[in-house]
Amino acid sequence: MASAATPHVRPNNPNFSSGPCAKRPGFTVDALAGALVGRSHRAAQPKARLAEVVARSRAILGMPPDWRLGIVPGSDTGAVEMALWSLLGARGVDIVTFESFGETWATDIVKHLKLKDARVLSAPYGKLPDLSPVDPAHDVVFPWNGTTSGVRLPDAGWIAPDRQGLAICDATSAAFAMALPWDRLDVVTWSWQKVLGGEAAHGMLALSPHAVQRLESYIPAWPLPKLFRLTANGKLAEGVFKAETINTPSMLCVEDALDGLRWAERIGGLPALIARSEANLAAVAAWVSRSDWAGFLAEDPATRSCTSICLKITPPWFAALPPDGQAKAAKQLASLLEQHEVAYDIGAYRDAPPGLRIWAGATVETADIEALLPWLDWAAAEVAGAFAPAQKQAAQ
Repeated sequence: MASAATPHVRPNNPNFSSGPCAKRPGFTVDALAGALVGRSHRAAQPKARLAEVVARSRAILGMPPDWRLGIVPGSDTGAVEMALWSLLGARGVDIVTFESFGETWATDIVKHLKLKDARVLSAPYGKLPDLSPVDPAHDVVFPWNGTTSGVRLPDAGWIAPDRQGLAICDATSAAFAMALPWDRLDVVTWSWQKVLGGEAAHGMLALSPHAVQRLESYIPAWPLPKLFRLTANGKLAEGVFKAETINTPSMLCVEDALDGLRWAERIGGLPALIARSEANLAAVAAWVSRSDWAGFLAEDPATRSCTSICLKITPPWFAALPPDGQAKAAKQLASLLEQHEVAYDIGAYRDAPPGLRIWAGATVETADIEALLPWLDWAAAEVAGAFAPAQKQAAQ
């Protein structure tokens, strides 16, 4: 790998973390000045702010009018767990896994809920599993976008339109950056801290009429903690979907979420958000096509994420390192970028293959992605210079 000159242009915003993600362009804490802090979330004004989050989210995402949408505790993880513990068990379930969080849902379903009629359809990092075995009579649980693998579903053609089971979709790094096919989904979850850069701890849970029917007609065999309860006396707890949150939300985070939603509306809504993310992916793809050391972890271009872009390190010297050496080299690369304040928090997820993970969601400016890429080349050359001689000596 040839040495690279130190770049002169730096990203204006070096925050490329995959969660919490970069704030929207131009954000300052002044945007939170109107937050109703110190108020009860049950009072009229704070409740109206919570309802506004729901209404604006529905409108931007184009959610069907007969779906319910509520704010729930525990970020996307809390929203997914509420769905799994409240809805599963009535039918067999297929679990699609191709990254860490899908594997987590599989573990919960198989080892904790102990569902016997459960099948795990898995693929290694960088690939999607064969989806043809998914049974329309079963429930199916899956991420739309693999936050830790950089792999996304290219479409929903594998989900039967006349399915009897529920399609439960973890869309936390897809919502607001990818078009979600609502007619093929029944439960959709996401969190505030992803595509719109909101602050953490709050999740969103969207339910189709099919999912509501399941809740009102099926009682799980296991006890449900209060935080997971979505029904009362056999009926949907409608208050959860009318801004009456199960636990106390942060009104500061609520104000921040509204700021992100209003920004999304100003720039053109969902089409503009998708276009921004796809432009970021295109910039990285053009650079990868010229690179002699970096490649996409996602093997099929049709499955490459436009939000959580995962890169692998490809030159022979890196492949010749033992696994611990590869991990060390990748961490050194990310550390160099952080030391020079050009990219924070872009190391690969802890369970993923060694490499880099660049958040390229809608709040990230393409100009910042383009400014980052020469720095990646520079840091890779620095790391190669440190590791390649020792590897060559060991081979002699």
